Amino acid sequence: MQPGDRVHVDRGEQSFDGVLLPSSTDEHLVIKLDSGYNVGVDRDAADIDVHEADVYDIEDAQADEGESEITFEEDLPTVALISTGGTIASTVDYRTGAVTAQFDAEDVLRAVPELAGLANYRGRVVANILSENMTPDVWQDLAEAIYEEIEAGADGVVVMHGTDTMQFSASAMAFMLETPVPIVFTGSQRSADRPSSDNVMNAVCSVEAAKSDAAEVMICMHADSSDEVCALHRGTRARKNHTSRRDAFETVGAEPLGEVGYEDRKVSLRREYRERGEADLELRADLETEVELVKFTPGTDPAVLEAYDDKAGIVLEGTGLGHVNTDWIEHVDDLTDDGTHVVMTSQCLEGRVCDRVYDTGRDLLDAGVIEGEDMLPGTAKVKLMWALANAADVEETMGTELAGEIQDRSVPWT
Repeated sequence: MQPGDRVHVDRGEQSFDGVLLPSSTDEHLVIKLDSGYNVGVDRDAADIDVHEADVYDIEDAQADEGESEITFEEDLPTVALISTGGTIASTVDYRTGAVTAQFDAEDVLRAVPELAGLANYRGRVVANILSENMTPDVWQDLAEAIYEEIEAGADGVVVMHGTDTMQFSASAMAFMLETPVPIVFTGSQRSADRPSSDNVMNAVCSVEAAKSDAAEVMICMHADSSDEVCALHRGTRARKNHTSRRDAFETVGAEPLGEVGYEDRKVSLRREYRERGEADLELRADLETEVELVKFTPGTDPAVLEAYDDKAGIVLEGTGLGHVNTDWIEHVDDLTDDGTHVVMTSQCLEGRVCDRVYDTGRDLLDAGVIEGEDMLPGTAKVKLMWALANAADVEETMGTELAGEIQDRSVPWT
Protein backbone atom coordinates (compact mmCIF):
# COMPACT_ATOMS: atom_id res chain seq x y z
CA MET A 1 0.00 0.00 0.00
CA GLN A 2 1.49 3.30 -1.18
CA PRO A 3 0.29 6.89 -1.50
CA GLY A 4 -1.58 7.14 -4.77
CA ASP A 5 -3.35 3.77 -4.38
CA ARG A 6 -7.13 3.61 -4.44
CA VAL A 7 -8.22 1.99 -1.18
CA HIS A 8 -11.29 0.86 0.73
CA VAL A 9 -11.09 1.49 4.47
CA ASP A 10 -13.37 0.12 7.18
CA ARG A 11 -13.24 1.74 10.60
CA GLY A 12 -15.88 0.39 12.93
CA GLU A 13 -19.23 1.02 11.28
CA GLN A 14 -17.76 3.57 8.85
CA SER A 15 -16.38 2.87 5.39
CA PHE A 16 -14.34 5.11 3.09
CA ASP A 17 -13.31 4.81 -0.54
CA GLY A 18 -10.69 7.05 -2.05
CA VAL A 19 -7.05 7.68 -2.89
CA LEU A 20 -4.40 7.28 -0.19
CA LEU A 21 -2.42 10.49 0.36
CA PRO A 22 0.85 11.07 2.21
CA SER A 23 0.40 11.53 5.97
CA SER A 24 2.35 13.69 8.38
CA THR A 25 2.36 10.84 10.95
CA ASP A 26 2.82 7.07 10.87
CA GLU A 27 -0.25 6.63 13.06
CA HIS A 28 -2.75 8.08 10.59
CA LEU A 29 -4.00 7.44 7.08
CA VAL A 30 -5.11 10.34 4.91
CA ILE A 31 -7.67 9.53 2.21
CA LYS A 32 -8.89 11.78 -0.58
CA LEU A 33 -12.57 10.90 -0.94
CA ASP A 34 -14.37 11.01 -4.28
CA SER A 35 -16.33 14.01 -2.99
CA GLY A 36 -13.09 16.00 -2.82
CA TYR A 37 -12.88 16.06 0.95
CA ASN A 38 -9.99 14.57 2.88
CA VAL A 39 -10.39 12.35 5.93
CA GLY A 40 -7.88 11.21 8.53
CA VAL A 41 -8.18 7.70 9.97
CA ASP A 42 -6.37 6.03 12.87
CA ARG A 43 -4.26 3.35 11.17
CA ASP A 44 -4.53 0.81 14.01
CA ALA A 45 -8.32 1.04 14.02
CA ALA A 46 -8.71 0.57 10.26
CA ASP A 47 -9.00 -2.42 7.91
CA ILE A 48 -7.58 -1.51 4.50
CA ASP A 49 -7.95 -3.09 1.08
CA VAL A 50 -6.09 -1.82 -1.98
CA HIS A 51 -8.44 -1.78 -4.97
CA GLU A 52 -6.06 -0.26 -7.52
CA ALA A 53 -2.40 0.69 -7.38
CA ASP A 54 -0.87 3.98 -8.57
CA VAL A 55 -4.07 5.67 -9.70
CA TYR A 56 -2.47 8.99 -8.82
CA ASP A 57 1.20 9.84 -9.27
CA ILE A 58 1.98 11.29 -5.86
CA GLU A 59 5.72 11.62 -6.47
CA ASP A 60 5.29 13.76 -9.58
CA ALA A 61 2.70 15.90 -7.84
CA GLN A 62 5.03 16.45 -4.90
CA ALA A 63 7.93 17.25 -7.17
CA ASP A 64 5.95 20.14 -8.56
CA GLU A 65 5.60 21.56 -5.07
CA GLY A 66 9.23 22.54 -4.55
CA GLU A 67 10.56 26.05 -4.18
CA SER A 68 8.43 28.45 -6.14
CA GLU A 69 10.10 30.03 -9.13
CA ILE A 70 8.73 33.53 -9.56
CA THR A 71 9.76 35.05 -12.86
CA PHE A 72 9.34 38.75 -13.58
CA GLU A 73 7.94 40.09 -16.82
CA GLU A 74 8.49 43.73 -17.61
CA ASP A 75 5.01 44.30 -19.01
CA LEU A 76 3.23 43.05 -15.86
CA PRO A 77 2.49 45.07 -12.72
CA THR A 78 4.02 43.98 -9.41
CA VAL A 79 1.69 42.85 -6.65
CA ALA A 80 2.95 42.25 -3.11
CA LEU A 81 1.36 39.22 -1.42
CA ILE A 82 1.46 39.60 2.36
CA SER A 83 0.36 36.70 4.53
CA THR A 84 -0.99 36.98 8.07
CA GLY A 85 -2.46 33.46 8.21
CA GLY A 86 -6.13 32.51 8.24
CA THR A 87 -8.14 29.91 6.34
CA ILE A 88 -6.91 31.06 2.92
CA ALA A 89 -3.44 29.96 4.09
CA SER A 90 -4.56 26.87 6.00
CA THR A 91 -4.40 23.14 5.75
CA VAL A 92 -5.78 20.27 7.81
CA ASP A 93 -3.90 18.83 10.76
CA TYR A 94 -4.92 15.20 10.52
CA ARG A 95 -3.83 14.45 14.08
CA THR A 96 -6.70 16.60 15.38
CA GLY A 97 -8.93 17.22 12.35
CA ALA A 98 -8.54 20.97 12.93
CA VAL A 99 -7.78 23.56 10.29
CA THR A 100 -4.48 25.28 11.08
CA ALA A 101 -2.53 28.08 9.41
CA GLN A 102 0.45 26.54 7.62
CA PHE A 103 1.31 28.31 4.38
CA ASP A 104 3.51 31.32 3.77
CA ALA A 105 2.95 33.69 0.87
CA GLU A 106 4.93 31.60 -1.62
CA ASP A 107 2.85 28.56 -0.72
CA VAL A 108 -0.19 30.56 -1.79
CA LEU A 109 1.38 31.00 -5.22
CA ARG A 110 1.98 27.27 -5.50
CA ALA A 111 -1.51 26.48 -4.25
CA VAL A 112 -3.20 28.91 -6.66
CA PRO A 113 -1.56 28.39 -10.07
CA GLU A 114 -4.31 30.56 -11.60
CA LEU A 115 -2.35 33.56 -10.29
CA ALA A 116 0.42 32.90 -12.80
CA GLY A 117 0.64 35.49 -15.54
CA LEU A 118 -1.62 38.04 -13.83
CA ALA A 119 1.21 39.96 -12.20
CA ASN A 120 4.75 39.79 -10.93
CA TYR A 121 4.73 38.86 -7.26
CA ARG A 122 6.69 39.59 -4.15
CA GLY A 123 5.76 37.62 -1.03
CA ARG A 124 6.35 38.14 2.66
CA VAL A 125 4.92 36.82 5.91
CA VAL A 126 3.96 39.25 8.65
CA ALA A 127 2.26 36.69 10.89
CA ASN A 128 1.04 33.12 10.73
CA ILE A 129 -1.97 33.27 13.02
CA LEU A 130 -5.68 32.63 13.04
CA SER A 131 -7.47 35.95 12.91
CA GLU A 132 -8.96 35.70 16.40
CA ASN A 133 -5.37 36.08 17.60
CA MET A 134 -4.90 39.38 15.75
CA THR A 135 -3.58 42.24 17.90
CA PRO A 136 -2.78 45.95 17.42
CA ASP A 137 0.92 45.04 17.47
CA VAL A 138 0.41 42.88 14.39
CA TRP A 139 -1.54 45.73 12.76
CA GLN A 140 1.49 47.94 13.19
CA ASP A 141 3.79 45.29 11.73
CA LEU A 142 1.39 44.85 8.83
CA ALA A 143 1.15 48.58 8.14
CA GLU A 144 4.94 48.86 8.10
CA ALA A 145 5.22 45.87 5.76
CA ILE A 146 2.65 47.33 3.34
CA TYR A 147 4.43 50.70 3.47
CA GLU A 148 7.76 49.06 2.65
CA GLU A 149 6.29 47.08 -0.25
CA ILE A 150 4.70 50.16 -1.80
CA GLU A 151 7.83 52.22 -1.23
CA ALA A 152 9.81 49.48 -3.00
CA GLY A 153 7.60 49.82 -6.07
CA ALA A 154 4.64 47.47 -5.62
CA ASP A 155 1.73 48.49 -7.87
CA GLY A 156 -0.75 46.93 -5.46
CA VAL A 157 -0.90 44.88 -2.28
CA VAL A 158 -2.95 41.79 -1.42
CA VAL A 159 -3.19 40.86 2.25
CA MET A 160 -4.11 37.25 3.04
CA HIS A 161 -6.08 37.39 6.29
CA GLY A 162 -8.53 35.34 8.33
CA THR A 163 -12.10 36.46 7.79
CA ASP A 164 -13.27 36.69 11.41
CA THR A 165 -11.39 39.92 12.20
CA MET A 166 -10.59 41.09 8.68
CA GLN A 167 -12.88 44.13 8.95
CA PHE A 168 -10.92 45.41 11.96
CA SER A 169 -7.54 44.99 10.26
CA ALA A 170 -8.77 46.59 7.05
CA SER A 171 -10.07 49.57 9.02
CA ALA A 172 -6.75 49.88 10.83
CA MET A 173 -4.81 49.98 7.55
CA ALA A 174 -7.21 52.59 6.16
CA PHE A 175 -6.36 54.97 9.01
CA MET A 176 -2.68 54.12 9.39
CA LEU A 177 -1.76 54.43 5.70
CA GLU A 178 -2.19 57.01 2.98
CA THR A 179 -1.82 54.88 -0.10
CA PRO A 180 -1.29 55.69 -3.79
CA VAL A 181 -2.11 52.08 -4.79
CA PRO A 182 -4.84 49.54 -3.96
CA ILE A 183 -4.55 47.55 -0.73
CA VAL A 184 -6.83 44.51 -0.94
CA PHE A 185 -7.69 42.17 1.93
CA THR A 186 -8.90 38.70 1.09
CA GLY A 187 -9.41 35.36 2.75
CA SER A 188 -11.53 32.27 2.44
CA GLN A 189 -14.44 30.87 4.34
CA ARG A 190 -13.58 27.28 3.42
CA SER A 191 -10.13 25.73 3.41
CA ALA A 192 -8.38 24.50 0.29
CA ASP A 193 -9.04 20.81 1.00
CA ARG A 194 -12.80 21.36 0.58
CA PRO A 195 -14.35 21.12 -2.90
CA SER A 196 -16.38 24.26 -2.19
CA SER A 197 -13.32 26.28 -1.20
CA ASP A 198 -13.37 29.94 -2.21
CA ASN A 199 -9.62 30.49 -1.89
CA VAL A 200 -8.74 30.39 -5.61
CA MET A 201 -11.46 32.76 -6.80
CA ASN A 202 -10.90 35.22 -3.96
CA ALA A 203 -7.15 35.25 -4.54
CA VAL A 204 -7.45 35.77 -8.31
CA CYS A 205 -10.05 38.52 -7.98
CA SER A 206 -7.99 40.24 -5.29
CA VAL A 207 -4.95 40.39 -7.53
CA GLU A 208 -7.08 41.96 -10.26
CA ALA A 209 -8.40 44.48 -7.73
CA ALA A 210 -4.83 45.25 -6.65
CA LYS A 211 -4.07 46.14 -10.28
CA SER A 212 -7.10 48.45 -10.53
CA ASP A 213 -7.36 52.22 -10.29
CA ALA A 214 -8.99 52.28 -6.83
CA ALA A 215 -6.26 53.30 -4.39
CA GLU A 216 -8.20 52.37 -1.27
CA VAL A 217 -8.14 49.70 1.40
CA MET A 218 -10.70 47.13 0.24
CA ILE A 219 -12.00 43.70 1.14
CA CYS A 220 -12.48 41.29 -1.78
CA MET A 221 -14.71 38.26 -1.17
CA HIS A 222 -17.49 36.32 -2.91
CA ALA A 223 -20.39 38.58 -3.89
CA ASP A 224 -22.95 35.76 -3.78
CA SER A 225 -23.16 31.99 -3.51
CA SER A 226 -21.98 31.41 -7.08
CA ASP A 227 -18.40 31.33 -8.37
CA GLU A 228 -18.79 34.24 -10.76
CA VAL A 229 -18.18 37.59 -9.04
CA CYS A 230 -16.29 38.94 -6.05
CA ALA A 231 -17.47 42.12 -4.33
CA LEU A 232 -15.12 44.96 -3.41
CA HIS A 233 -16.04 46.43 -0.03
CA ARG A 234 -14.51 49.60 1.37
CA GLY A 235 -12.50 48.43 4.35
CA THR A 236 -14.08 50.84 6.82
CA ARG A 237 -17.68 50.02 5.83
CA ALA A 238 -17.52 46.22 5.65
CA ARG A 239 -18.92 43.70 8.08
CA LYS A 240 -18.83 39.91 8.21
CA ASN A 241 -22.51 39.04 8.46
CA HIS A 242 -22.47 35.25 8.23
CA THR A 243 -20.37 32.65 9.98
CA SER A 244 -19.82 30.28 7.06
CA ARG A 245 -21.31 31.44 3.76
CA ARG A 246 -18.78 32.33 1.11
CA ASP A 247 -20.53 35.68 0.56
CA ALA A 248 -20.32 36.49 4.27
CA PHE A 249 -19.18 40.10 3.84
CA GLU A 250 -21.44 43.04 3.12
CA THR A 251 -21.01 46.77 2.76
CA VAL A 252 -23.19 48.39 5.42
CA GLY A 253 -25.30 51.37 4.42
CA ALA A 254 -24.30 51.46 0.75
CA GLU A 255 -23.57 49.34 -2.28
CA PRO A 256 -20.13 47.74 -2.51
CA LEU A 257 -17.43 49.88 -4.04
CA GLY A 258 -17.31 47.57 -7.04
CA GLU A 259 -16.89 44.00 -8.20
CA VAL A 260 -14.48 41.69 -10.01
CA GLY A 261 -15.59 39.07 -12.52
CA TYR A 262 -13.82 35.76 -12.04
CA GLU A 263 -14.03 34.56 -15.63
CA ASP A 264 -13.44 37.84 -17.47
CA ARG A 265 -11.12 39.31 -14.78
CA LYS A 266 -12.92 42.62 -15.21
CA VAL A 267 -12.91 45.16 -12.35
CA SER A 268 -16.04 47.34 -12.28
CA LEU A 269 -16.08 50.30 -9.89
CA ARG A 270 -19.56 51.68 -9.34
CA ARG A 271 -19.01 54.39 -6.69
CA GLU A 272 -16.62 57.29 -6.18
CA TYR A 273 -13.18 56.17 -5.09
CA ARG A 274 -9.70 57.52 -4.51
CA GLU A 275 -7.75 57.10 -7.70
CA ARG A 276 -4.36 55.49 -8.10
CA GLY A 277 -1.59 58.02 -7.51
CA GLU A 278 -3.93 60.58 -5.94
CA ALA A 279 -2.33 60.33 -2.48
CA ASP A 280 1.30 60.37 -1.43
CA LEU A 281 2.47 57.34 0.51
CA GLU A 282 2.42 58.03 4.23
CA LEU A 283 2.57 55.85 7.33
CA ARG A 284 1.21 56.87 10.73
CA ALA A 285 1.17 53.60 12.61
CA ASP A 286 0.97 54.79 16.22
CA LEU A 287 -2.02 53.41 18.13
CA GLU A 288 -3.42 53.95 21.60
CA THR A 289 -4.25 50.42 22.67
CA GLU A 290 -6.14 51.32 25.87
CA VAL A 291 -9.47 51.52 24.04
CA GLU A 292 -12.46 49.24 24.53
CA LEU A 293 -15.75 48.55 22.75
CA VAL A 294 -18.65 48.15 25.20
CA LYS A 295 -22.09 46.89 24.16
CA PHE A 296 -25.10 48.08 26.14
CA THR A 297 -28.02 45.72 26.65
CA PRO A 298 -31.09 46.07 28.86
CA GLY A 299 -30.31 45.14 32.43
CA THR A 300 -26.54 45.52 32.18
CA ASP A 301 -25.18 46.85 35.46
CA PRO A 302 -23.71 50.34 34.90
CA ALA A 303 -20.95 49.33 37.32
CA VAL A 304 -19.33 47.48 34.39
CA LEU A 305 -18.01 50.89 33.30
CA GLU A 306 -15.89 51.04 36.46
CA ALA A 307 -13.64 48.42 34.86
CA TYR A 308 -12.68 51.04 32.27
CA ASP A 309 -11.75 53.87 34.62
CA ASP A 310 -8.15 53.95 33.40
CA LYS A 311 -8.88 53.55 29.70
CA ALA A 312 -7.94 56.26 27.22
CA GLY A 313 -11.08 55.67 25.18
CA ILE A 314 -14.35 53.75 25.08
CA VAL A 315 -16.72 53.16 22.19
CA LEU A 316 -20.26 52.50 23.38
CA GLU A 317 -22.53 50.42 21.18
CA GLY A 318 -25.86 51.89 22.22
CA THR A 319 -29.43 51.33 21.14
CA GLY A 320 -31.22 53.13 18.31
CA LEU A 321 -30.00 56.68 17.85
CA GLY A 322 -27.29 56.13 20.44
CA HIS A 323 -28.75 55.51 23.88
CA VAL A 324 -27.94 53.67 27.10
CA ASN A 325 -29.93 53.29 30.31
CA THR A 326 -30.25 56.54 32.24
CA ASP A 327 -28.36 54.95 35.13
CA TRP A 328 -25.27 54.77 32.92
CA ILE A 329 -25.05 58.50 32.34
CA GLU A 330 -23.49 59.38 35.69
CA HIS A 331 -20.78 56.78 35.13
CA VAL A 332 -20.14 58.10 31.62
CA ASP A 333 -19.86 61.62 33.03
CA ASP A 334 -17.26 60.43 35.55
CA LEU A 335 -15.24 58.79 32.78
CA THR A 336 -15.13 61.87 30.58
CA ASP A 337 -14.31 64.10 33.58
CA ASP A 338 -11.29 61.87 34.18
CA GLY A 339 -10.12 62.28 30.59
CA THR A 340 -11.55 59.17 28.91
CA HIS A 341 -12.90 59.83 25.43
CA VAL A 342 -16.31 58.16 25.03
CA VAL A 343 -17.72 57.68 21.52
CA MET A 344 -21.32 56.61 20.92
CA THR A 345 -22.27 54.28 18.07
CA SER A 346 -25.43 52.29 17.36
CA GLN A 347 -26.27 48.61 17.42
CA CYS A 348 -28.46 49.18 14.36
CA LEU A 349 -26.87 47.97 11.14
CA GLU A 350 -27.71 51.17 9.29
CA GLY A 351 -28.31 54.80 10.16
CA ARG A 352 -26.43 57.35 12.19
CA VAL A 353 -26.25 58.36 15.82
CA CYS A 354 -28.22 61.46 16.81
CA ASP A 355 -28.30 62.20 20.53
CA ARG A 356 -30.34 65.38 20.16
CA VAL A 357 -33.76 63.77 19.73
CA TYR A 358 -34.48 62.33 23.18
CA ASP A 359 -33.63 63.44 26.70
CA THR A 360 -31.25 60.53 27.23
CA GLY A 361 -29.24 61.54 24.21
CA ARG A 362 -29.03 65.16 25.28
CA ASP A 363 -27.89 64.08 28.75
CA LEU A 364 -25.20 61.92 27.16
CA LEU A 365 -23.96 64.88 25.14
CA ASP A 366 -23.87 66.97 28.32
CA ALA A 367 -21.83 64.16 29.88
CA GLY A 368 -19.21 64.58 27.16
CA VAL A 369 -20.09 61.78 24.75
CA ILE A 370 -18.79 62.13 21.17
CA GLU A 371 -21.28 61.16 18.48
CA GLY A 372 -19.92 58.47 16.17
CA GLU A 373 -22.05 59.48 13.16
CA ASP A 374 -22.81 56.30 11.16
CA MET A 375 -19.52 54.54 11.81
CA LEU A 376 -19.62 50.82 12.43
CA PRO A 377 -18.78 50.15 16.09
CA GLY A 378 -15.67 48.12 15.26
CA THR A 379 -14.45 50.77 12.85
CA ALA A 380 -15.08 53.44 15.46
CA LYS A 381 -12.93 51.55 17.97
CA VAL A 382 -10.03 51.29 15.53
CA LYS A 383 -10.38 54.94 14.53
CA LEU A 384 -10.41 56.06 18.18
CA MET A 385 -7.23 54.05 18.80
CA TRP A 386 -5.63 55.83 15.88
CA ALA A 387 -7.02 59.30 16.69
CA LEU A 388 -5.83 59.21 20.30
CA ALA A 389 -2.27 58.53 19.10
CA ASN A 390 -2.18 60.87 16.10
CA ALA A 391 -4.79 63.65 16.26
CA ALA A 392 -4.52 66.98 18.06
CA ASP A 393 -8.31 67.21 18.43
CA VAL A 394 -9.80 63.76 19.01
CA GLU A 395 -13.44 64.86 18.99
CA GLU A 396 -13.09 66.75 15.72
CA THR A 397 -11.19 63.85 14.14
CA MET A 398 -13.82 61.31 15.18
CA GLY A 399 -16.48 63.41 13.45
CA THR A 400 -14.46 63.89 10.26
CA GLU A 401 -14.50 61.42 7.38
CA LEU A 402 -10.96 60.16 6.74
CA ALA A 403 -11.26 56.89 4.87
CA GLY A 404 -14.89 56.46 3.88
CA GLU A 405 -15.91 55.41 7.39
CA ILE A 406 -18.53 58.19 7.65
CA GLN A 407 -21.14 58.70 4.93
CA ASP A 408 -22.83 61.96 4.05
CA ARG A 409 -26.30 60.46 4.21
CA SER A 410 -27.76 57.42 5.92
CA VAL A 411 -30.41 56.05 3.59
CA PRO A 412 -31.50 52.49 2.75
CA TRP A 413 -29.75 51.26 -0.38
CA THR A 414 -31.34 47.85 -0.95
